[in-house]
Parts: sequence; C-alpha cells; structure tokens
Amino acid sequence: MEEQVILVNEKDEKIGLMPKQEAHEKGVLHRAFSVFVFNDDNELMLQQRALDKYHSPGLWTNTCCSHQRDGESSLEAGIRRLEEEMGFTTELKETTSFIYKAPFDNGLTEHELDHILVGHYNGEPSINKEEVAAWKWMPLEEVKEDIVQNPAEYTAWFKIIFEKFYEHLSV
Repeated sequence: MEEQVILVNEKDEKIGLMPKQEAHEKGVLHRAFSVFVFNDDNELMLQQRALDKYHSPGLWTNTCCSHQRDGESSLEAGIRRLEEEMGFTTELKETTSFIYKAPFDNGLTEHELDHILVGHYNGEPSINKEEVAAWKWMPLEEVKEDIVQNPAEYTAWFKIIFEKFYEHLSV
C-alpha cells in the first residue's frame, strides 16, 4: 500500500489522509518534517538525495526529511526516518514549523507544513543507498554561502529554511 500523508489546515490540524503521490500531484497541504543534525564543531550533516528520487534527485539537503505517519509525532517520525535514511538515531527537539509551496519540473508540488527538528551526533552515518547518494559535514556559514553561490544544488525547502529560519538551526 502506498504511503499516506497527513492532510492538515494552516493550524496543523489533521483534516484527512491521502496517498503521498496524489498529495504531491494535487499540491495539497500536508504535514512533513526536516531533521538537522550537528556535531561538536557545529557542522551540519548534509545528505545528497539519491539520484532516482521522484523529486529533487541528487540535490543536497538537510540530514533527512519525510512525512509523519498517522498517529506518529514529529519527533517519533524524525527519529524513525533518521534511522531509515542515515542509519543512526539521536535525540531530537522541535524548534519551529512553517508552510511552504514549491512546484517541481516533473509536475509535482510540495505543499507542506514542515516541522524543523534538530539533534546532535558525532559519528559517521550508515546511509541507505536507496535514499541517500552521499553525505558530508559542513559548517553552517559555509552552507549559507554555498546556497547563495550554487542554489541549483540544494532542495527548495532547504533553501527556504536557510533564508527564513536560520536562527532556529541550533542544538
């Protein structure tokens, strides 16, 4: 069965469920999360999305992101997905949330109420190659500069978070 996303209103109140693909085809507002993991040097763990992802393939983005399952909190979902994509777990905290809408070249649209989760980890991930092509640690200031110099190399939501919610990216 196809993964379902949680449809929400602008107050993050659940109003239904919809298959993930259909929600992205219709551009319907749904709940999501973005995880940002930092090390002791305050470097951010970035991931490069797998080259066969249905949108934003090969682009650099935050440590991991996905959608909450029905009945799952943002923190539970973040911990689950961090393990599935990056092969480790760590404690997370929620810092803020925001709504964004980003259409893609393939006709799909992300329209998400995105919860920003931050955590701390010093080890190396054991990446899931179906989800992640590569990873690296980068100081926040270098990430911010690189987004300005090479915006086409980063996902839409990652650029929005860096532009509007930078102050919420600390452990």
